[in-house]
Amino acid sequence: MAHGLLDGAAVPNFESIGDVSRTLRDFLTAELAALAPPNPPPIALLHDLLAPPPTAPPSLSLFLYDILEDGSARNRAPIRTPQQIAGTQRVRIAKPPLTLALRYMFTAWAADRLTEHRMIGRVLQAFLDHPVLSGSQLVGSLANTNEALKLTLSPIALEDRAQVWEAIKLPYRLSINYEVRVVHIDPELADDVPGVVEAIAQPGEVA
Repeated sequence: MAHGLLDGAAVPNFESIGDVSRTLRDFLTAELAALAPPNPPPIALLHDLLAPPPTAPPSLSLFLYDILEDGSARNRAPIRTPQQIAGTQRVRIAKPPLTLALRYMFTAWAADRLTEHRMIGRVLQAFLDHPVLSGSQLVGSLANTNEALKLTLSPIALEDRAQVWEAIKLPYRLSINYEVRVVHIDPELADDVPGVVEAIAQPGEVA
């Protein structure tokens, strides 16, 4: 049994998580450009919230705080792909993709509360109009794939939200939470095995 790397068409790889974040950042920066004033308009940025993000220009922090495996995709059968290698029929067997859900907290940072509220409102409107990001909206390893990112408003309890802010040691701020699914990471390795040749029984023969 040969063990090798997957090849062929573009598939999501270990870069998927970072590229989901980049996709959200680029999409939201474009959507926030509709706000005027302020000038320059707010920008979206990936941030770990170890310190307050900048407020000039106003910014929307994207904080990835949880990664979950999609339980509904567990226990799927391996993917079998017939191939011709050096004139020999082979079958490439790979594990199914790891299927994930990513949870983000979006927080507005500006010099005044009204601008922050407008920014949060614009994010809600943008994802209402575009609940699925796909095609040319995707970047990096997700580009030129059939991936589609579904965004769902996913509020958490006030107590749990307060614990997040306590953990990062910043004062509580108004924020909204979204879940993004599904995010795939395809395996890099696969097994090549001989293909099964089906014998066709002739009349009077036993197959």
